[in-house]
Amino acid sequence: MFIQTEATPNPATLKFIPGKPVLPGSTRDYRSADEAAESPLAERLFSVKGVSGVFLGQDFVTVTKSGGEWQHLKPAILGLIMEHYLADAPVLSKPAAGDQPTDEDFDEADKEIVSTIKELLDTRVRPAVAQDGGDITFQGYHDGVVFLNMKGSCSGCPSSTATLKHGIENLLRHFIPEVTEVRPV
Repeated sequence: MFIQTEATPNPATLKFIPGKPVLPGSTRDYRSADEAAESPLAERLFSVKGVSGVFLGQDFVTVTKSGGEWQHLKPAILGLIMEHYLADAPVLSKPAAGDQPTDEDFDEADKEIVSTIKELLDTRVRPAVAQDGGDITFQGYHDGVVFLNMKGSCSGCPSSTATLKHGIENLLRHFIPEVTEVRPV
């Protein structure tokens, strides 16, 4: 088994591509070992000293470190991912039922605007962000302001503000004049 690694715009995060599906049609973002209890793979990765976050994408795993150097952490992480897949262990203890439910917050009168926002995020933003080892999901819309949840390598990334303000905000404002601002939650 060959696992590719890719750098992300976030220097504290590295993307691992096992060449096999991780969570097709779904994602999970764990910020602690306690949160990762539903995922044997994420639990294994949190056993590495210095790992502070694990994001499971459709076909990749993003690991965030809080300490240590990648040259020391990377071999241990690669070994654990390989061990997990060679053991044919499940990624989740129970089958994934799509993305984790979120409490979306918007006025019912804005349903059409929200639908367009979600479509633009799903078709133009999320695929690009996934290339960098992260995900961005819709959280809410009020008075022209779009609230987005940043996951994986996007969470805490130094360039995330630029991505939000100069990329996503400009895209949404271009297609939806009612949008005035984009904010992270």
